[in-house]
Amino acid sequence: MPDTSPAAAHAPLTRVDVADIAVRLFRENGYEATSATQIAEAAGVSRSTFFRQFGSKDDVIFADHDELLAQISTYFTNEHEDPWVAVCEAASLVFERFRERLEIVRVRDLVVRETQVLRDRETVMVSRYEKTFAAYLRRMLPHIQPLTAIQFAAAVTATHNFELRALIRSNDRGGPEELAVKLVEVRRLFSPTFEAGGAPDARSDVVVAVFPASTSPADMARAIEEQLRSITH
Repeated sequence: MPDTSPAAAHAPLTRVDVADIAVRLFRENGYEATSATQIAEAAGVSRSTFFRQFGSKDDVIFADHDELLAQISTYFTNEHEDPWVAVCEAASLVFERFRERLEIVRVRDLVVRETQVLRDRETVMVSRYEKTFAAYLRRMLPHIQPLTAIQFAAAVTATHNFELRALIRSNDRGGPEELAVKLVEVRRLFSPTFEAGGAPDARSDVVVAVFPASTSPADMARAIEEQLRSITH
């Protein structure tokens, strides 16, 4: 139940509050037929205030994504034992925020599916999550190939979006548990030695060396060193 106290009545609306109002107007009146001025009036803010908060009505609908990306960036500044797991946890955080706002998220999904310009905007938002995840992995794991970070970030984001759409568009499937299972599968793809419940080993290469019994310790050490150099370069 909404807070109807006097303090709440006069509290300024957040960017997400205004975005939710815009989503409902888009659904009721159509995206093209709804102007930025109408959104501002419905939100009880001036037109100039609206444009200070949002560049255009194209931007308003995804205001919660801006906040979530900021939260993820803050989350990544904390210490995490396993960066691969941290990315999966960040994706789960996003999923949970959308699940908490499922009613309005479902309305937005209908609006976006009907509007090409918003579908294009949504694609841009998805790429921002991927870039944020990949940049974090590359910063925390400088030894990995840049493409590996990009591929993992894309896989996590795609898995999140698949499960979120399942939650939004169906009443009998999808949820945080299902997402967690799918993200474990993604981690396993990127680390064949990964075991569920444990952290994947970022440096899981194993070198097996076989030498004749007559090989001197110095020759063994030199051969092993050369092999290790060939793996790490």
